Amino acid sequence: MYLPILQIQSEDIPEYAIVCGDPRRAEVISRKLENARELAFAREYRTFVGDYQGVRLAVVSHGVGSPGAAICFEELIRAGAKTLIRVGTAGSYSAQTPAGSLIVSTAAVRADGLTRSIVPDGFPAVADSRIVEALDASARELGGVVGRGITVTVDAFFEGALDIPHKTYKKAGAIGVEMEIAALYVVASLRGARAGAILAVDGYADADLAAEYDPHTDAVAQAVEREIEAALRAVAKLAEQDAKASAE
Repeated sequence: MYLPILQIQSEDIPEYAIVCGDPRRAEVISRKLENARELAFAREYRTFVGDYQGVRLAVVSHGVGSPGAAICFEELIRAGAKTLIRVGTAGSYSAQTPAGSLIVSTAAVRADGLTRSIVPDGFPAVADSRIVEALDASARELGGVVGRGITVTVDAFFEGALDIPHKTYKKAGAIGVEMEIAALYVVASLRGARAGAILAVDGYADADLAAEYDPHTDAVAQAVEREIEAALRAVAKLAEQDAKASAE
């Protein structure tokens, strides 16, 4: 089956996939794979396949924002991907997770427009528990600060006439904010796949903590490297668990 948006053939997509916003980051991740090859680069969607510790996986970029990202998730799942892990960046709501930290998302507040178009209000956006555990364990193996909790998915990066209610989300217990995870979790739930996400903190979204935003520091770059490695290790752990479960 040909996937017209990603512009790839479904038979080329394995069961495991790492997704990220930036096409350049997809290329960086692909360099850590054996036998890596690029399948397509269409708009923001750049697709690679390769092997990590004997596990075949895809690496695909989805761009910025839930609507475009959801198209990527839909087509990957239609192609046969069953496990999707997002590797991205986030703004933090807590001084305990400053720039350079990692966040493992357990669930997402649906403050985006896309998910309201495809599921009813009140429908949860929740990560797969086994992916959460694999990501958390892998991230902690690598050291550094690792937070774990609920993240917020929004559509707006810059405020307009209306404020983005970051203080409300923080007060409710969310630990970070980004722009695609709710779409990932909801699409995965609808289509019978499993999903999780790990994020590198690139600054504070909380105005009480925020300084000048600079996502290009060495601390952030190192966090991105750690989250990529954590995601790859998590895929290996999950594939081992799946193989054991199939053998039982």
